[in-house]
Amino acid sequence: MAAIEGDQGQKEQPKLNKNVLACAIVASFISIIFGYDTGVMSGANIFIKEDLKLNDTQIEILAGILNLCALVGSALAGRTSDVIGRRYTIVMASLIFLVGAVLMGYSPNFSILITGRCIAGLGAGFALMIAPVYSAEISPALHRGALTSLPELCITLGILLGYISNYGFAKLPLKIGWRMMLGVAAIPSIGLPFGILKLPESPRWLVMQGRLKDAKEVLLLVSKSKEEAQSRFLDIKVAAGIDENCKEDVVIPPKKAATGAGVWKELWIRPTSTVRRILIAACGIHFFQHLTGIEAVVLYSPRIFKKAGVVDKEKLLLATVGVGITKAIFILMTATCFVDKFGRRRLMLTSVAGVIAALTVLGFCLTMVDHSKKELFWALSLSIISVYTYVAFFSIGIGPITWVYTSEIFPLRLRAQGASIGVAINRAMNAAVSMSFISIYEAITIGGAFFMFAGFSTLAGLLFYFFLPETKGKALEEIEMLFTRPGYETQHRTEEVTVV
Repeated sequence: MAAIEGDQGQKEQPKLNKNVLACAIVASFISIIFGYDTGVMSGANIFIKEDLKLNDTQIEILAGILNLCALVGSALAGRTSDVIGRRYTIVMASLIFLVGAVLMGYSPNFSILITGRCIAGLGAGFALMIAPVYSAEISPALHRGALTSLPELCITLGILLGYISNYGFAKLPLKIGWRMMLGVAAIPSIGLPFGILKLPESPRWLVMQGRLKDAKEVLLLVSKSKEEAQSRFLDIKVAAGIDENCKEDVVIPPKKAATGAGVWKELWIRPTSTVRRILIAACGIHFFQHLTGIEAVVLYSPRIFKKAGVVDKEKLLLATVGVGITKAIFILMTATCFVDKFGRRRLMLTSVAGVIAALTVLGFCLTMVDHSKKELFWALSLSIISVYTYVAFFSIGIGPITWVYTSEIFPLRLRAQGASIGVAINRAMNAAVSMSFISIYEAITIGGAFFMFAGFSTLAGLLFYFFLPETKGKALEEIEMLFTRPGYETQHRTEEVTVV
């Protein structure tokens, strides 16, 4: 039934329910705080290094420790959200961010700064896992891609706000400026829990808890018609192992289903062939997302522009703001125009092709600057254009769709903890890149580092081509079948790849 309705919906393009849009937007706000903490460090570390007399190794640790701690947070978040619910997990993330921001804003020394950064990292892990999962579980199939892209859009907006904060607070005295940059993240962390608690709980989590009446009421709120709500309700009940003819308001679910117990065994120790294929897709897409070099560009763009020939500190920060604006514009275009129209697969392949080209050009330009004894204006200009082009292509596919895809493909009973595995891998790779980039480019030159990222991006393209089936327009309860059909890896090989 859901598939038929999905096909009809694609032709009629029904309007999006306002309630579900509001829920997805508010839930995604937690990602703005994480994005801010990521983006603000790219400029703040310039002033922190000067004020606290830090070396490059300490700066690398400061940049990357957020993601190592996010790895721990995301690993905890899956089971936590299965036990206390999606809403309260978002509230928990917000409160953790609050503590981290206060400590970083206070920071009289490096030890307290690192402690605050670590606590903020735990909050980041919770936020990265729960925002896409909540958005996916509350959204209808035809609009799920756009709504599940909102957390990535909010991360990008947060990064942009971090860049703008760098530029604005840089004019303050040294000891105050960087502390203000880091500390203002506490402000949204205070108000967000009040907004989150007004949202309905995920209907899929409610069904897993046996609260069928509550789940049906939420579905009536976030669906465009009673018929759609009933159809979604029946699909969710079947996916949760509840008889679709059950008329009870409350049932007693199996303890494992209600608390998420035993999920790790299903994922790692005794996975079915379908679950194994889903894990390959989910882990692979997160593994390669940061090996395309995005963290090097987001965190170290001032250094990249400086290596290219921009020396004025104010111009460096302005050029970095341009990176944030570019990223925000193209992710917004993807969320509102592309992802539910063109599909996940086509955008991912287009994205990785553009990323490879941009990284290759950037690597060439920076290599030429490195070997030249005079200023090369053409290389400087082309380096800036390449960075912006890279960010644009990353933002139409690899950036947002990684989160959309992994929040969709796991079966209901495995979704939260399965998504947490993807986030943990994502944060591990993020930390690996952010904490090693300076050392890598000092060892193989900055141009060589971007040639390396181009090579990794090529491997990512192969993974996307052979292992990622299209999920556009499918109900969450149907997507598992895409990984069950024999030969799913090759079903799209003959599909024409067109550039958006």
